[in-house]
Amino acid sequence: MATPSPRDEFAGWCAELLAPLGPVRVRRMFGGHGLYVDEVFVALIAGDTLYLKTDDLSRPAFEAAGGHAFEYTGADGRHAVMSYWTVPAEAMESPAQMQPWARQALASALRARASNPPARPRAPRASASAAAATPARQKRPTQG
Repeated sequence: MATPSPRDEFAGWCAELLAPLGPVRVRRMFGGHGLYVDEVFVALIAGDTLYLKTDDLSRPAFEAAGGHAFEYTGADGRHAVMSYWTVPAEAMESPAQMQPWARQALASALRARASNPPARPRAPRASASAAAATPARQKRPTQG
């Protein structure tokens, strides 16, 4: 059995911190991890840092606590700042200390979800193998 990497162990700890809010799912993404509570995306992990979802209502509390936003430079050289912020160091020590921050992140994510129109379902794409597996229509003989 493979030994978990330090990054996976950190992601596991972050999941434990958020667990009092509901079922937590951790998903690898872009060299880090995404964390979902009840299938709502509430946090991301980049390196060894946890960033929680914020919005205009919750961001001032994260700023006042000394947090900073998740920032990155894209492949095209553009600088991006996302609405995910760090929490105070003591919040990383226990689920109880994380709860006020985690609740704000979940509320921010739910507000964001509610403000976005629902995505239109995508039409299924026909794959080349599916098209090849479909028998061609045969012409009916005409009666005459």
